[in-house]
Amino acid sequence: MYSGVLPNALTIAGSDSGGGAGIQADLKTFAALGVYGTSVITALTAQNGLGVTGIHAPSADFVVKQLKAVLDGFPIHAAKTGMLFSAEIIEALAHELKNADFPLVVDPVCVSTSGHALIEENAVAMMKEKLFPLAALITPNKPETETLTGIKLVDNKSVEEAGRALLAMGAEAVLIKGGHFEEKPILVTDWFFDKNGTIEALRQPHVDTPNSHGTGCTLSSAITAYLAKKQPLLTAIKKAQEFLNCALRNSYAPGKGIGPVHHLATIEQLKH
Repeated sequence: MYSGVLPNALTIAGSDSGGGAGIQADLKTFAALGVYGTSVITALTAQNGLGVTGIHAPSADFVVKQLKAVLDGFPIHAAKTGMLFSAEIIEALAHELKNADFPLVVDPVCVSTSGHALIEENAVAMMKEKLFPLAALITPNKPETETLTGIKLVDNKSVEEAGRALLAMGAEAVLIKGGHFEEKPILVTDWFFDKNGTIEALRQPHVDTPNSHGTGCTLSSAITAYLAKKQPLLTAIKKAQEFLNCALRNSYAPGKGIGPVHHLATIEQLKH
């Protein structure tokens, strides 16, 4: 019997019935990185590698009931949010999380890999107003950054302008993910900004694979896992990038359409 104590992490996100993104990706990542995972489900999606065919969200009251059950039952060392769907859910969660004593990573999920909207239109403003000020880190990709800031990302100058605009919304730090910037770059650059004035380009080799479902969820949950293990934020981000890069290199399609990254690739490699 294992006698050690694992850190506890929490994911607050939607369920992906295809298993590659959302709650499922987060819990796989937590497990792969040696963190005990808990969850609050904000929406059910009917989804596979071909796309999203339906979304059903519980009431904000039931989402809060899940959160209270987790916080009453477990000492949480770090948490993340993903798909939050509605303004009502976001406002209710923000009220419960405002006095949290653990770091919160906010992945402002707006659209699925297949292009399906995953959040109601009025929820974006609520996220910016209520949730970003509670975040140790927000992790938007290029389209999400443009939606949140109204700034078109075309060069380094516009990326820096957007990073400053996102910081002004209240988060302690921002990671603008670079996966959507170029068609087939040699390196993928994520841009890190924090309130101390740090601006750093964090690069990883580009992985040429069609199977990239769940990349954003996996990165943010890996960052959360390392924060739960008491790693400094920038260290957590760099380690999470390495984890995701390995998962992308080993990605595959278990079914039709876009396949997921391989969350257990690092464990599989240790067996050989």
